Amino acid sequence: MMVIQPVVDTPDFALVRTREGSLNAVRAVIPSSCYERPVGRALGTLAQAFVLYGLALAGLALTDTWWMLVLLWPLAGLAVAGLFVLGHDASHGALVPGRRSNLLVARLCMLPSAHLETAWDLGHNRIHHGYTTREGFDFVWHPLTADQYAALGRFGRLQHRFEWSWLGSGAYFLRVVWWGKMLRFRAGEKRRRAVKVDKVVVGTVIALAVAACAVGGAFHSGVVGAIWTPVKLLVVPFLLFTHIIGFTVYVHHVSPEIRWWKRRDWSQFKGQMESTTVLQVPRLVNRLWFHNIFVHVPHHVDVRIPFHQLPVAAAAIASAFPDTVRTAKLSLRTYVRATRCCKLYDFDRGTWTGYPTAVATTPTT
Repeated sequence: MMVIQPVVDTPDFALVRTREGSLNAVRAVIPSSCYERPVGRALGTLAQAFVLYGLALAGLALTDTWWMLVLLWPLAGLAVAGLFVLGHDASHGALVPGRRSNLLVARLCMLPSAHLETAWDLGHNRIHHGYTTREGFDFVWHPLTADQYAALGRFGRLQHRFEWSWLGSGAYFLRVVWWGKMLRFRAGEKRRRAVKVDKVVVGTVIALAVAACAVGGAFHSGVVGAIWTPVKLLVVPFLLFTHIIGFTVYVHHVSPEIRWWKRRDWSQFKGQMESTTVLQVPRLVNRLWFHNIFVHVPHHVDVRIPFHQLPVAAAAIASAFPDTVRTAKLSLRTYVRATRCCKLYDFDRGTWTGYPTAVATTPTT
């Protein structure tokens, strides 16, 4: 068992209160036990995630019955998401002891979702976490202003209306994060070689997986099977994954109650404490696939906290900062409400707005 000490090991509650605007003050209230990373716990959860993924793929491979596919595809998408969440933790260095071990786990877990750990590390770990909800920096679900929206062409406005509707979170994640920050990502000189190697490795593994599915499908059903089997086993689960993870990221940082900040007003405390949430999800769903990712405030406060310690850390933070931590029950109704209210953003007033009627071309979704 490995223990990483927090920034301040023994908190003085009075000191925390006097430095409430400091993120270090928040970290000071987190128990040191929240930094323990037992290898057995991590390996057990990884085994569970890979078994769920393997079972979903096996089920899909054995059937073409439409109603079975309708049942199995969401399970496969959730399994890809579950592996991705664990890979996300490992990319932060929070899943197992050792940097190399975490990188290996992260790359393995991100293969079904076709993500590059090197690109994810820069875009998510450093930019999104380093500048959460800061104007012009945090690219994940960064809102447009009314003027920026008005400057878009007809296609751009239609695209925005769809991607910011309740149906569009997957399309947004696919275009902005996966395509824009993964496949088309152009790294600086320092990271260029590592990203290129990652692209070659991930691309090779995906090509081999597609080829294996195509050969198996052809053996069973000829040309139709060669085309259909990779789509059934790989493409559809991947697309469902983008919707699941796009929805997950959206509800973490977009809500009528969540503020984005102008550069001069932003601080680490505001970004990590006031601009994300702790959302309650069904226990079984959380245990099988989401691994406490919706307990998001402590994850933003200190990414070194492993997933299984996030609830304890969240309770400690909420106790010390009860007026700051936002806790709610995750529901489809609140998500739909957010997608209706949160279209554009007024950074001067710090409020979400709807679309301006002067440039409206289609009804708001």
